[in-house]
Amino acid sequence: MGGPDSLDAVKPFLRNLFSDRDIIKLGPSFLQKPIASLIIRKRLESVIEAYSLIGGKSPLLDITNAQAKALEESLNGSQFMVHGSRSFRVYVGMRYWHPFIEEAVDHAIRDGISRILALSLYPHYSITTTGSSVKKFEEVIKKYHVDYFSVTSWFNHPLYINALVENIQKGIKTFDKKPVVLFSAHSLPKKFIDKGDPYVDEIKGTIDAVLRKIDIEWCLSYQSKTGPVKWLKPTTEEMLHELAKKGVKDLLVVPISFVSDHIETLYEIDMLYKDMALGLGINLKRMESLNTSPKFIEALSDIVIKNVKDLGWI
Repeated sequence: MGGPDSLDAVKPFLRNLFSDRDIIKLGPSFLQKPIASLIIRKRLESVIEAYSLIGGKSPLLDITNAQAKALEESLNGSQFMVHGSRSFRVYVGMRYWHPFIEEAVDHAIRDGISRILALSLYPHYSITTTGSSVKKFEEVIKKYHVDYFSVTSWFNHPLYINALVENIQKGIKTFDKKPVVLFSAHSLPKKFIDKGDPYVDEIKGTIDAVLRKIDIEWCLSYQSKTGPVKWLKPTTEEMLHELAKKGVKDLLVVPISFVSDHIETLYEIDMLYKDMALGLGINLKRMESLNTSPKFIEALSDIVIKNVKDLGWI
């Protein structure tokens, strides 16, 4: 998705985000941008304040660049070196802020790349996230004479599940008593699910795969809703209150749909939800994000290698 790289970039980032009708439809198409402008005007000050509290920018690009570097090094192991040259290059393309997908594709083409595998960093497919990004990628890539393929979902990939389980177990060990685990996924306008979007099923598929490996008491909620439409329930705020009523004292939040730290983890969970939980008598901690964990990079590498082998590219 990308994120603002400075406080000055917050407004144009939000404008790009809310102008995309694949992620949220704000009335008829001709009203999308006017309504988006109203929402941005209403939220801008609070969003800028939130980014100020986590360092004045989103860390997403720095983390994604580090993931790309680690992935490239993993892919270019000895088995894929040709006469001492690397077989893989990894580029970063973002949907709503620099480097945009079109910039990444252009960079790759200028470097002489002739085959491009687009790998979504959303584990779970939704038309609003992966769908929008792939649509933009294919719109751009068709201008060039190159082979391409898009990896759009890997929610139950065994190595990805192993990476999640490893970090969940680390998080559990930070408590004196075994905590309840709250899987908090990014919310989605409910109408997309009603129309057949597989996002919720894939989130639950990831959780099912995790539960086959570890025994935990768990629940699922949705965070980060924006805009005047019906979103998925229960919200993470509602779930915190429900858990407090049940007497839960220790809670490990697992940001299930995120693979990198950004405003939804560093501000929303670590600050807003943690303070809310404290007021409800709950000791809330968050699972460490996957970021560049070796097991996660191994998962991404395996996804890439399996796909390029299936395509006959190596």
